[in-house]
Amino acid sequence: MARDLLLEIGTEEIPACFMPAALAQLRERAARLLEENRLELEGLHTMGTPRRLVLQVRGLAENQDAIEEKLKGPSRDVAYDENGEPTKAAQGFARKLGLSVEDLQVEDQGNKQYLVAFRKIPGEKTSEVLKKVLPSLVKSLSFPKNMFWEESRTRFARPIRWLLCLFGGDVVPFEYAGLKAGRETRGHRLLSPGKVDVNSAGDYLAVVEKAGVWVDHTSRAEEIEAQVAEAALGCGGREYIEPALLEEVTFLVEQPTAVACTFPEDFLELPREVLVTTMQSHQRYFPVERPDGTLSAHFITVSNNPHAPVENIRNGNERVLKARLADARFFFEEDLKTSLEEKADKLNEIVFQEELGTVYDKTLRVQSLVLFLADKLPELSEEERRAAERAAYLCKADLTAQMVGEFPELQGVMGREYALRSGEEEAVAETIFEHYLPRYAGDDLPHSSIGALVALADRVDHLAGCFAVDIRPTGSQDPYALRRQSLGIMQIMLEHRLPVGFEELAAKALSMMEEKLGPIDREGLVEEVKEFSWQRLRYLFQEKGVDYDIVDAVLSAPLGNVFALWQRARFLQDVREKEELALAAEAYVRIANLAHRAGETRFDPEMLQEKEEKELFEKYLEAEDRVRQALEGENFLRALKVLAELKTFVDRFFDEVLVMVEDEALRNNRLALLRSLQDCYLSLADFSKIVFSGHS
Repeated sequence: MARDLLLEIGTEEIPACFMPAALAQLRERAARLLEENRLELEGLHTMGTPRRLVLQVRGLAENQDAIEEKLKGPSRDVAYDENGEPTKAAQGFARKLGLSVEDLQVEDQGNKQYLVAFRKIPGEKTSEVLKKVLPSLVKSLSFPKNMFWEESRTRFARPIRWLLCLFGGDVVPFEYAGLKAGRETRGHRLLSPGKVDVNSAGDYLAVVEKAGVWVDHTSRAEEIEAQVAEAALGCGGREYIEPALLEEVTFLVEQPTAVACTFPEDFLELPREVLVTTMQSHQRYFPVERPDGTLSAHFITVSNNPHAPVENIRNGNERVLKARLADARFFFEEDLKTSLEEKADKLNEIVFQEELGTVYDKTLRVQSLVLFLADKLPELSEEERRAAERAAYLCKADLTAQMVGEFPELQGVMGREYALRSGEEEAVAETIFEHYLPRYAGDDLPHSSIGALVALADRVDHLAGCFAVDIRPTGSQDPYALRRQSLGIMQIMLEHRLPVGFEELAAKALSMMEEKLGPIDREGLVEEVKEFSWQRLRYLFQEKGVDYDIVDAVLSAPLGNVFALWQRARFLQDVREKEELALAAEAYVRIANLAHRAGETRFDPEMLQEKEEKELFEKYLEAEDRVRQALEGENFLRALKVLAELKTFVDRFFDEVLVMVEDEALRNNRLALLRSLQDCYLSLADFSKIVFSGHS
């Protein structure tokens, strides 16, 4: 026998941005909790609206699965006498469990044998288990921000107002936050504001739908999308729906109704991004495009009250948007009264970070870093170099614009617009926008070379500066978004194949901090920044399908060029089953076990004595040259084969030559030879990090 379970957590309106993660948590933690408590089920999913989080479990077993328990008794020596007869110890152990001595078994445990008994423990009723575990399920849900509202100071995203929990037709009367779960739910706040009884878990969806609530957010989103498309078609256009806005609106309403509205056509003179941002970010409206893709003077709002007069909804929203657009036009026109260069001069009034100075100071550092990077790119034309330098100077200028002050999400977008209207080159304007990319996970990267240079310089300055003044992420706290900035650096260096070492770039950025901060531990900070950034690179490579041990192997090598590291990682992933890789790794491990003892000793070929060490040295010189040429030509397979071939001579050396001899000079020279060999292998990877089948 099995029944459905329905849990509804009724609340005040939860912020829309909290809902997707909360429902995912509810689904995952409920599944884990039921599994841990041996409760079998057919299916489980979650649904939600602004006022409720709902868990629906189909086919939940009436009882826990029974378990067989093993109980350990006395040792065999104690349980039986010399004649093999059970003693009082054995009899007492059996009697305590309601068994006969014959039911007991003997089991080896370590060096001794013990009596053991097995007994079956029947499962508890599901309703009783649920009563005990559901409070912990509700309590386990976490949110970016919490409130408390009653004496127990229970915390939740918003105050919990009711709990409904039905197992089939029976109430599971657990208690939480001063409330006792029952069979009452609430309807739509406007359409059916009273309490409504639900007879059984299977009746829930029909009952709440009748009470004006479309509780399944997936189908609610599909309905909103369909209604918006139909409304846009009625305006002679097509809908413009961003997934993030659709998700947000879905969790703002319980019964959606799309209404088409208009705004005065003269506002279409504003840049598209201003119109779209005003509609989407500030008002949660869906813009409408003409068939040619340009914006029309229509928009779609989604109401939470289908019974409200449509004209009232339309008039109210049109009035609000008109006022918003009038403000936007005012800011835009005021901004156009000064050039973008004049705006850049005002960056001295904005503090970037107290110790690092103003945003204007940062701009000058970014400009210097761009020129440093440009010197590494001989293919960059003089025209592109000038454009990159100019864009670096102007890239933050729109932060002083009134429009960006009102709409921070338009930084970069307005910089591009104002650059074009100030007569700047198109490449400069586009770079001002591109230097903010990527803005979030999955966002585009800069497309142009100069866009990549300015974006990289800006992020490296940000990262190095924060580390220089001892600002680092802690746990989940990262107020300066250093993890995101670092990941962006790695993505840009990888995508654009920039021929510059990360440590060299970080060192240059840190050197410019000394003008403000005075002398700093540049070498130590470079290592810290690199280690922090390599964590992001590790994530990036693994996301691209490279095994963790291969990633460790390439990132442990003394290489700083991100694209070169990626090439090696991808190659090693492709050849990890080849014999050459195993041979090279075996040779490297033997070398590395002693090479780290070499210290600062310089290798002297004149001190070689044994035939095998002379032979190894000759093969090393030959291999070093061949490996270098192969790597320069990006022929990684040839380099690997050369390193694998060295194994024969490495093994012969270790078999015939004693490295750790008493003669200190001779010992150190042999260690120095091994260190040179190790460096040759490390030019490809640290092979000791690679895990082979059958090894840990």
